[in-house]
Amino acid sequence: MKNSTGKIFLVFCCTFIVLCSNCFGQISEVWVSPTGSDSNTGTKEQPLASPSMAVRKVRELRRLQQTDPSKSVHIYLSSGRYFLEEPIHIRPEDSGILNNPTILEAAPHAQVFISGGKAIVNWKLLKENLPFLLQKAKGKIWVADLPEGISLGVRQLWVNGKKATRAKNTAGIEMQRILSWNKKEQTCWIPAPKEAHLEQAKGLEFFIHQWWEVAQLRVKRIEVQGDSAKLTFYQPESRIQSEHPWPAPWISKETGNSAFYLCNALQFLDEAGEYYCDPVAQKIYYFPFSNENMLQTEVIASHLETLVRIEGTLEKPVQHFHIQNINFEHTAYWRPATHGHVAHQTGMPMTDAYKLKIAGTPEKQTLENQAWIIRPTAAVSINHSQNIHIQNCQFTHTASTGLDLYKGVHQSSVTGNVFKDIGGNGILVGNFSDEATEIHLPYNPTDLRDVSHHIQISNNLISDATNEDWGSVGIGVGFAHDIQITHNDISNVHYSGISVGWGWTRHITVLKNNLVKANKIRLYGKNMYDVAGIYTLSAQPNTQIIENVIDSIYRAPYAHIPSHWFYLYTDEGSSFMTIRDNWTASTKYLQNANGPANTWENNGPSVADSIYQKAGLAPQYQSLLRFANPYDARYAINIEKPVIVELVTAQGKTLDKEKLKVILGKSTISTSSVYQWQNHTVIFDKVQDVYLLQDRLKNAFPDVKIKTYHDLFYEFNREKCGEKKKEGAWKHILLTANLVADSNKQKAYLDAHATQFEKWPEVSKGFCNADFQQLLLFRNGRQLMLVISIPAEADFEKLNPRTTLNNPRVNDWNKAMKDYQEGLEDAPKGDTWEFFKSFEF
Repeated sequence: MKNSTGKIFLVFCCTFIVLCSNCFGQISEVWVSPTGSDSNTGTKEQPLASPSMAVRKVRELRRLQQTDPSKSVHIYLSSGRYFLEEPIHIRPEDSGILNNPTILEAAPHAQVFISGGKAIVNWKLLKENLPFLLQKAKGKIWVADLPEGISLGVRQLWVNGKKATRAKNTAGIEMQRILSWNKKEQTCWIPAPKEAHLEQAKGLEFFIHQWWEVAQLRVKRIEVQGDSAKLTFYQPESRIQSEHPWPAPWISKETGNSAFYLCNALQFLDEAGEYYCDPVAQKIYYFPFSNENMLQTEVIASHLETLVRIEGTLEKPVQHFHIQNINFEHTAYWRPATHGHVAHQTGMPMTDAYKLKIAGTPEKQTLENQAWIIRPTAAVSINHSQNIHIQNCQFTHTASTGLDLYKGVHQSSVTGNVFKDIGGNGILVGNFSDEATEIHLPYNPTDLRDVSHHIQISNNLISDATNEDWGSVGIGVGFAHDIQITHNDISNVHYSGISVGWGWTRHITVLKNNLVKANKIRLYGKNMYDVAGIYTLSAQPNTQIIENVIDSIYRAPYAHIPSHWFYLYTDEGSSFMTIRDNWTASTKYLQNANGPANTWENNGPSVADSIYQKAGLAPQYQSLLRFANPYDARYAINIEKPVIVELVTAQGKTLDKEKLKVILGKSTISTSSVYQWQNHTVIFDKVQDVYLLQDRLKNAFPDVKIKTYHDLFYEFNREKCGEKKKEGAWKHILLTANLVADSNKQKAYLDAHATQFEKWPEVSKGFCNADFQQLLLFRNGRQLMLVISIPAEADFEKLNPRTTLNNPRVNDWNKAMKDYQEGLEDAPKGDTWEFFKSFEF
């Protein structure tokens, strides 16, 4: 009997084990809730508290073979915000299989937020009389203690979901201009700040705009001397900023020196929406808007740099992991606080950079600089992984990159996501040079598994990206191949929309077979130039840029060369590509130092309307457009205009006509676009790259003074007459004069032209009566250039009197303007405006 009972018990135990094994074999869901507990079982009724613990649970279920191999395993996150203390790590052991992937996602109908921030609570109205706090701010500032774990301060702060501004010395989008930069001393001179005692400010920072990138430097010392101040900076950024040649601070009398602002001092806390953090006292101060109740306001400071890290190895990649319907938010970027931030391009911080004393490297005989970079951090980063799919997520409130698919990412997709309020790049793909590799070297790794390839980026909305590092891009691809970038909508970025390529090289590398198709890029170039809607670098065989729509580039207020913007831009080494059927508002393109075998076909405003209509988000994704930021009315929109370049020879000297003709040919400028008055020769035309034209002219005519007229401050066209531009040929009448030396009168002259259409409508009426097609008024310093365009067959001497016919108010205008104008120094006495004639070749 005893033995029989033992047998029965043994049979029962075996049966129980089989039954339990079958039960565990059916597990396909793990649940997580902000109100759960990590000691729970992970069921819907007993959810876990953290996504990381759910990933671990799935890992163990797979290890024990307790998942159904025919079904996906879902990690369901219930509604709420999950504040992380460390990133969620996805390792090779977390891989799924083809029919059994792991899916990290929001539960059905849930709104899920994974945050790298820390809430700041217990705000109080500041009653203490803080030293250096401005009088206008007293009684309006609120203060709170910093949360535990924030030792470097607060670089990003969101108040009710809106990004606050670190206290700075300029209002809104305004910036000042540097006075000079001393590379040898590694110092910068600026106008003396109006705020007192900045030498005592701890954590003062300097933000500078330079060409296509920005730099953020920690100020070591500020020394005020009269109306100027000298800045010195901490290392390593001080050395890198002063030694690297590209992009460097811009010094120009024509377009103004590099723009800058100072930030992160209590003295600057003077307008609503600004904050100042004192990490030593562990306090944060905020100047609220009138409609913000700080007792009821949600305030979150960024803390973690990365929220999700999917990290495999060459031998054992992460596979078959999906992320869906999750909001990633509130990431930090701490490098500027510890090392400064001096970026080369696409937001890549330099760790070393300098100009070669003797130009040339084995790979590139003309190369004059060297640079090494590291990669900025990302909210979600992916390395050495396959079949990773990111779908219907939102990436918001980040200090740096939104999503980064770095090395060895294969057969993956990024579809239907929103990237908004992104500090750096929206999406990065592929290697942009290793930390140990100089950036101009071709990339052909021995182990090709290191190369990212076959990734689809489609139907994503990217808006208000690059808002901390203005030189970042919407979508950036480095050394990678078979990347498909299709049907994305990109708007409100400070630099280029899409950038493909790296290395500045004509050498064949792993970069090939990429497709950029049917994307819509608009409202780009907000603050940076040397920019394009789509930009490429280096040889990339069989890469196609086709059927995209690129429109509405902002007029950047601090551009080094205001005309140096483009719709399409194939830069150094770009080779073996097809650029076809792209709709652009004009054919303002740049092909700079390209390699061979690029094919350009049917690009411009005449592209078929069907292509225009199909670009951008596919119909099923167009609901994402509700997240796009609208046009920023603080900025104007650029329209391609002609430019004026003037060559002034010494009296009695003439230009070499054959040299000039060669330069015009290289720049595709007609000889009919050249005009002359005495020793002044003027080129007036649309010029794709005026910077390159200037260089060619300077090299050909080293003793000639060359001036470019970027400041087009007045324009009349036929729309003012209630009609469209007349078809047919025009001819141009060019005149020049000076403004008087009185700065107040110069301002009055510019103000009068800015308001002429409203306050002096009779002037426009006169131009309409005279059949003037266009008037353009340019300025360089005191010198003015006026261009009057009339029908080619017309006679200016007959048309001009019609401006005042039965219109005496025009006479009043002309009389008023005479008080502001005078002739050039070499003009005949008594003359004001001098007429140019066609240049005789």
